[in-house]
Amino acid sequence: MPSTRPARPGQGPVRIGAVGYLNARPLTWTLDRAPQQWHVRYDLPAVCARLLYDGEVDLGLVPSIEYLRSEQYRFVPGVGIGSRGAVASVALFTRRPVDDIRHIALDTSSRTSVTLIRILCHLRYRIAPEFVPHGPDLAAMVRDYDAGLLIGDPALEADPAALGVTKIDLGAEWTAMTGWPFIYAAWTGRTGAIGAAEVTLLQEAQDEGVASYPAIAGEYGNGNAVSTQRALAYLRDNMRYGLGPDEVQGLQMFLDYAADLGLAPRRRRLEFF
Repeated sequence: MPSTRPARPGQGPVRIGAVGYLNARPLTWTLDRAPQQWHVRYDLPAVCARLLYDGEVDLGLVPSIEYLRSEQYRFVPGVGIGSRGAVASVALFTRRPVDDIRHIALDTSSRTSVTLIRILCHLRYRIAPEFVPHGPDLAAMVRDYDAGLLIGDPALEADPAALGVTKIDLGAEWTAMTGWPFIYAAWTGRTGAIGAAEVTLLQEAQDEGVASYPAIAGEYGNGNAVSTQRALAYLRDNMRYGLGPDEVQGLQMFLDYAADLGLAPRRRRLEFF
């Protein structure tokens, strides 16, 4: 059952659940430096979704599909993580041609991308594979199943050639099918969780994060499998931040497809703080 607690049980920092992936850093880059305003807790997308649903955080950078889970949820306007075309970090890795895929291991870290691959299988590929939840271990996924869905930094860092598999970029597949951008995650909370001042700060944080790509990439490239140069190219060339008219259109289309295919509990128009 969802929490019935007030979104802000007392004064103090806004409690935030955020994803630690590289693609989320432009939205959280400045928030960590203002602990008096924001208390940020980092976890996997699916965990952030649970924290928000259970009322353990006031606001979550959660999978976009979560919006349909509660009629109380609202998005922060103008802020989101998306792509228009290839995203590089949300992909299906397959050892068989798409038409021959019999089963797909689904990254349990994900919720939006799990829904996206189901939509693509139904509407674009016209296949009905078995879907099997699986931890984000690509080698085990493609060893035991025909294909594996992987998201985030593990997908960005994966070497498909070393595993003898083909990488199919789901951001590119969505845009090829619909012509619209795809929104993977967005700041989400219940009505009244934040006010106009916090909305403005989150919008400004996104702007500052986008302007800080070199610093973000440099921090990420220190000790990770992806170089600073690759991280910077990923942020600049693959990722798309914001919720403009095209992003809103693509997001609404995705949510409607999910509801129409029985992958979500309800249809909803987008509502914002």
